[in-house]
Amino acid sequence: MTRLRTTQLRETPHTRFSASDFAPQPAEERGLARDKVRLLVGTPDGIDHVRFRDLPEHLHPGDVLVVNTSATVNAEVDATLDGEAVVLHVAHRLEDGDRVVELRTAPDAARAVLDAREGGVVVVGDVRLVLREPWPGGAPSSPSGRGNRLWRATVRGDLDRQLDWNGRPIAYGYLDRRYPLDAYQTVFGTRPGSAEMASAGRPFTHSLVTRLVTAGIQVAPVTLHTGVSSQEAGEAPGPEWFEVPPASARLINRSRADGGRVIAVGTTATRAVESTVSGRHVVAGRGWTDRVVTPADPPRVVDGLVTGWHDPLASHLLLVEAVAGRGLTQAAYDAAVAEGYLWHEFGDSALLLRR
Repeated sequence: MTRLRTTQLRETPHTRFSASDFAPQPAEERGLARDKVRLLVGTPDGIDHVRFRDLPEHLHPGDVLVVNTSATVNAEVDATLDGEAVVLHVAHRLEDGDRVVELRTAPDAARAVLDAREGGVVVVGDVRLVLREPWPGGAPSSPSGRGNRLWRATVRGDLDRQLDWNGRPIAYGYLDRRYPLDAYQTVFGTRPGSAEMASAGRPFTHSLVTRLVTAGIQVAPVTLHTGVSSQEAGEAPGPEWFEVPPASARLINRSRADGGRVIAVGTTATRAVESTVSGRHVVAGRGWTDRVVTPADPPRVVDGLVTGWHDPLASHLLLVEAVAGRGLTQAAYDAAVAEGYLWHEFGDSALLLRR
């Protein structure tokens, strides 16, 4: 097997901070409605601290919110690798029926298993997966140089049925317990396919969306099915399947022509819409994207971002810097840490606008 160089980012985030508290449970478990989590609004004019349900007051008629319609699926399940217990994360379905998988240590999925080998056999109930090659692109190793984190696997049996029967949402150790799949869905999620929640959309509620539309703020749906978010430091996000419908492309272009702002709800929506930009316009498109938005390769149509809070050195933080600028991003993170904002998928939010 030929080993290629690891896929890595060309740069690391410049924003510096010490991560604040992780949200250990959904807002509802903390006695809050989804849209009552905290919202930091950051613009070149300063920073405000409000609640997420105040979002309409900080947008303008004619602005467009780009939202991700991908719904979360059960993508974590107990398995064995060559007879040893592991936790299996299932990321993508490829065109030939193979799946992209990540192997993690049992029982808590705390670390990636990096010593798997080509031909390894993963068993989930009556389903067998054979590891074919590292993914993507043939053989990128882990950025640490200690092995391969993601694999293309050939599936024998009905893996989706096993995930439906025995699977659970992917979760990490900062949560206080397991939560059901419903906790990982957004009001926009209509197309199952994301291994992990497109979490920037979680604080939206149907009533909030109604208020936004009534205020003249438009909603442009796109789809991007997320992979696993457990990249090592310096590791670029892998290819992900996306679609930008013609109606959404037209809506975004018309809004920009009329002076409106394009505000992406999350890094996933940003990646999707920026994958179809041609010149100064968004065009309809679908397929696999390897677009990585960074300050060195910045967005061309997205003016602002609704987002959660990302760890230092995460590739998502580079995207935030690319949209908001490094100065505003640093100021926002400094304020979030000082004010005790909650991190990760069940945490608080930010609206960052560069103009």
